[in-house]
Amino acid sequence: MFPILRNSWALMLGMFLLMVGNGMQGTLLGLRGGLEAFESTTMGFVMAGYFAGFLGGAQAAPWLLRRVGHVRVFAALASLISAAFIVFAAVVDPVAWTVMRVVVGFCYSGVYVVAESWLNESATNATRGRTLSAYLIVQMLGIIAAQSLINLADPGGYDLFIIMSVAVSISFAPILLSASPAPVFSATRRMPLRQLFRTSPLGCVGILLLGAVFGAQFGMAPVYATEIGLTAAEISIFVGAFYVGGLVLQYPIGWLSDRMDRRVLIAMVTALGAAGCLVALAFGGSFIALVASALVIGGTSNPLYSLLIAHTNDFLDHEDMASASGGLIVLSGAGAVGTPILVGYLMQGLGPAAFLVFIGGFMAAIAAYAIYRMAVRPALAVEETSPIAPYSMVSGTQVAAEIAQEIAAEQTLAEGNPE
Repeated sequence: MFPILRNSWALMLGMFLLMVGNGMQGTLLGLRGGLEAFESTTMGFVMAGYFAGFLGGAQAAPWLLRRVGHVRVFAALASLISAAFIVFAAVVDPVAWTVMRVVVGFCYSGVYVVAESWLNESATNATRGRTLSAYLIVQMLGIIAAQSLINLADPGGYDLFIIMSVAVSISFAPILLSASPAPVFSATRRMPLRQLFRTSPLGCVGILLLGAVFGAQFGMAPVYATEIGLTAAEISIFVGAFYVGGLVLQYPIGWLSDRMDRRVLIAMVTALGAAGCLVALAFGGSFIALVASALVIGGTSNPLYSLLIAHTNDFLDHEDMASASGGLIVLSGAGAVGTPILVGYLMQGLGPAAFLVFIGGFMAAIAAYAIYRMAVRPALAVEETSPIAPYSMVSGTQVAAEIAQEIAAEQTLAEGNPE
């Protein structure tokens, strides 16, 4: 791990600071929206803006990179993010916030594509898996660290928005000043969704529903915490717990994935996540119970994407794995983009608990569909399955997905598996 960090420390440091900014913005807007008495439906549109922008940015980033190059795209988009964070504080209006969230989502998508292209260029076949793992750990640590910064100042003022802006502004200095040459961008042609669904129905349906879970978790957790009356310090702990859980359980779930029927594990993991929601509903008056539930929910939902990708790979030839990544990204983005709006309306009509009911219901739906697929398709022998590769929905770009797919394909070939 240390040699990897030594060779790519500038990129890792820059991404850590970028994730500090990204991790702060959702929590801070949830807090500020509560102070401004914005309704949950209003905040749902605000939070959905990020996912709409991210999905659009994922489609536009390859065109931008081919037209003006990595360095200019990275500098321009990071500058726009920094400016948008200041606009959040200067113009406290839900329409302006929604527009800025679209801008921020679009820009973060492009920034991730650039950073991950550099990451892939700096890695070798021998180190690519460990490099991607280190990158994902740095991302999670950045989001977790961001939650602690929420307590440095009053969310009703300018200071926290300035901290976010400064973190992003500083982030591209080490990356752009490093000696690493800009990579040549290339993207694999996307596999048609119909073909992808025929290949792995559980992979497609699971990732679509998981996108909805992530949209609620990443977008509306701060809004939920604000509406149930948690303090700023408690909200930062609650939101951070989702990502601590994901960081802690990523390896154990990945280890199990390579040693058992993945459909059974998918059903078990999602049922555990749904149970975490039930615990929070039953003991919602206890802050400790809420944090414990967030650890479980985040610990099951975050590693689930890698698990579903690995399950999809089990039914692909190794040369098709990278091309499948684009379709999986579209499915997860489609699941996430409208979720905050829906959850906002549900919370407005049914109360804040609808946030947990939504996540628990979708996790249970994935579990039920996994059980159904076990009844209609025989299990593959464990030795015939593809190795799992790390992947995070936080920066769900096609570049990262293709890197993960390439790692899985290389490991499959190295192990001599037929698929």
